[in-house]
Amino acid sequence: MTETLLVLFFALVLDRLVGDPDRIWRRVPHPVVLFGRVIGVIDTLFNGKRLTAQTKRFNGAAGIAVLLATSLFLGFLLHRLLVPLGVLGVVVEIVVVAIFLAQKSLHDHVRAVSSGLKNGGLDGGRHAVSMIVGRDPATLDEPAVCRAGIESLAENFSDGVVAPALWYALLGLPGLFAYKMLNTADSMIGHKNAKYLDFGWASARLDDLANWPAARLSIFFIAAGAFVAKGRRAARAAIGTALRDAGLHRSPNSGWPEAAMAGALGIGLAGPRIYGGTRVDEPMMNASGRTVATAADIDLSLRIFSFACAALAGFVALVLFLSLLF
Repeated sequence: MTETLLVLFFALVLDRLVGDPDRIWRRVPHPVVLFGRVIGVIDTLFNGKRLTAQTKRFNGAAGIAVLLATSLFLGFLLHRLLVPLGVLGVVVEIVVVAIFLAQKSLHDHVRAVSSGLKNGGLDGGRHAVSMIVGRDPATLDEPAVCRAGIESLAENFSDGVVAPALWYALLGLPGLFAYKMLNTADSMIGHKNAKYLDFGWASARLDDLANWPAARLSIFFIAAGAFVAKGRRAARAAIGTALRDAGLHRSPNSGWPEAAMAGALGIGLAGPRIYGGTRVDEPMMNASGRTVATAADIDLSLRIFSFACAALAGFVALVLFLSLLF
């Protein structure tokens, strides 16, 4: 456990400083891209249009079970191969774990939304936000672009940073690989539409389960970030808003970090929006907050996010220190 926490701490630091260098991933596919390709093959082979709903649901459940078992095995195998290498093996594992975290890349993508609005106006903001959200950018005015960027930052802090860190801390590389495979599957086939409602059902439900603890833990790290960035009142508002409004979100998990960020910033998030031409009516979280979000709110959310990431690394360091003492 001590070595796992040590690896996790340095992986968090490495990812926050370096992130995912584009020059590397332009030459070789990112592991998550490889996961996606395998999921795509499963989808093509076992999600035929002529299959019954029951068969699709069985195929989807069996497919994700095989993919998770394979991920667990590959994580176990890689760790066993690295152990005999001593310090070099630890360094390689730090790099591997950092690859599956998303602190810097997430920060950079959301910062691009703020920069796009400042330098390119509404069109620049719409283009930048279209890179990170699924809603139709043409339907977004400037406050909606800002809200979309902030919501993406908060949600992905949970499932792109806290959740992989948690599953690595609990189960090592097998847990990390399995979580990322499941999360990738949910993003590809976990949609509630005609094609994936049945085939992606198991992936979506398992992803909800896997993200349950991280979503709730994330509000405390966001509150810590809000405390440093804005003070005690913002920290209390983050936790209070999450506890009150998280259930208003259609997702059982996304509402927690999004509501926490809404409370910390003092703005309303979520509400009605359009995905693929379909309007999704949803209550506004922190409805008593400001209704007009700005690029300055994005910048403040990025500061809170950065301090939240630091709080997560600090928490890992504290647990590591306590494990060495006891």
